[in-house]
Amino acid sequence: MTLEEIIARKEGQTFASKSIQIEPKALGMPIVAMANADGGMLAIGVSDKTRRIEGVDGNEERLNDLLRVPFDFCNPSVKVRCEYLPCKDSEGKENRILLIHIPASGQLHTNQADECFMRVGDKSKKLNFDERMQLLYDKGERYYEDKDVYGATVNDVDMNLVNDYIQIIGYSKSAMEYLRENNDFVTEVDGQLKISTACILLFGKNPQRFFPRARTRFIRYEGTEEKVGTEMNVVKDVTFEGAILNQVRRTIDYLETQVREHTFLGQDGRFVTNRNYPKFAIQEMVVNSCCHRAYNIKGTEIQIKMFDDRLVFETPGDLPGLVRPDNIRYTHFSRNPKIAQYLKAYKYVKEFGEGIDRICNELETRGSAIPSFHINAFILKATLKAEWTEKDTSATNTDNNVHKDVHKDVHKDVHKDVHKEISERQSLIISMIQDNPALGRIEMSTKLGVNEKTIRRDLDDLKEKGIIVRVGGRKEGHWEINKNK
Repeated sequence: MTLEEIIARKEGQTFASKSIQIEPKALGMPIVAMANADGGMLAIGVSDKTRRIEGVDGNEERLNDLLRVPFDFCNPSVKVRCEYLPCKDSEGKENRILLIHIPASGQLHTNQADECFMRVGDKSKKLNFDERMQLLYDKGERYYEDKDVYGATVNDVDMNLVNDYIQIIGYSKSAMEYLRENNDFVTEVDGQLKISTACILLFGKNPQRFFPRARTRFIRYEGTEEKVGTEMNVVKDVTFEGAILNQVRRTIDYLETQVREHTFLGQDGRFVTNRNYPKFAIQEMVVNSCCHRAYNIKGTEIQIKMFDDRLVFETPGDLPGLVRPDNIRYTHFSRNPKIAQYLKAYKYVKEFGEGIDRICNELETRGSAIPSFHINAFILKATLKAEWTEKDTSATNTDNNVHKDVHKDVHKDVHKDVHKEISERQSLIISMIQDNPALGRIEMSTKLGVNEKTIRRDLDDLKEKGIIVRVGGRKEGHWEINKNK
């Protein structure tokens, strides 16, 4: 991390800056709080109020006191990693900033006074007795990703997946060295190698051999209700397995094929395409489910249910830590921090604890409804409402009953130059050709709800104007758009 990034970064769940003048006892609070939550980083030598660059040089006695804080003021000790970042202080002198990297811990930590804190947003929240007990329970649940997998051996690990990952993070040693030296993926007990749950889920050749329900299932229903028996309305039922990254990618890609788009000619003469679900929201919800599901619950998988008016993500596991449906936007506790860290390297996770808030912010900016959350029998249900439905589009498609699946924009250059001299129906024909150059007159007439003769006249008119050209014969040929027109 650069100095500029530190100065620009907002205080939050996983980051805080502190003056070199902070008392050691006071520094113990955010260290304990971050260790109890999702980990984080403290920048020492940067004023938390003014972001003034103070540096740590010239304050060796205080610096030494602060370096001992994870051991002297945290119970049990927090295993931090420290590094120095060269900088110029506010007086223009060469100086350094101390960066303290705090890992998410499987233990519950307190300060010297036996007070327990947890990072919530940009604050270190002191926990009461009940909250402390809940955190202790959730940390036991978090430990599950570190639990040895019975019967698993190194042969069950796909080293190609490990090599791909270490290349991304810049790890210079071998794949096996990475597994043995990082995150306790592979440990040795009594001369035998033990493989962790996280290792199998992330790098396993066949994770479902050990965790049959560690998968994602997509179900699409016709209508707005889930029906069973003779009235069953399931129209699609697809399951995605494999390592977590593969699941995430395949699930997102498949959901993209199920998203509906509605294209219409706007008031300015340009085509406007609306999706019923934004891509960023789909991706975040899928990643959230894979990161935060309770993998010790083996009776069910992640289920994504699509109705005509909503997407419902059902994730096994209660909300962990202090997270509740009413505070989930701003409160975060990662049930599987190693899995989250892995997906962060592949850019599926940006900053820990910001995913839900980011979705809400972007949806609010669009004027769309934010997701709703509720717990039902140890299943977290997150509902994302469709931004529009087929009923909505039927009201806007009053002209010619235009088919709702025409969804590609006409080439910008073509549209910019010709939209004033062609009809709306001809504009839609251009759009369809852009989408499928081999499309015939019969298909066009079906999509646009007009007879074939009308389509022929429109095509002839577009050819006369030099907007489209026919390449090849009637059966074997295709249409091309003249982009120079």
